[in-house]
Amino acid sequence: MPIYEYKCEACEHVFEQLVLRSDETVACPVCDSMETQKLMSSAAFLGGTSGSGGGIGCSSGGSSGFS
Repeated sequence: MPIYEYKCEACEHVFEQLVLRSDETVACPVCDSMETQKLMSSAAFLGGTSGSGGGIGCSSGGSSGFS
């Protein structure tokens, strides 16, 4: 069950919502408007494609190179 981020078109409130079905309509928790837009998650871009496998700020243990 993914959690999606939405923005209300009526009041511009940004919120997260647990969505059980992909076709589920989501109402704004502030103004109850059904005019919400699913936003692109920034987490989708954190994995990287350089093949390093480490990710941002990730350490594999061992020496850090600092004394």
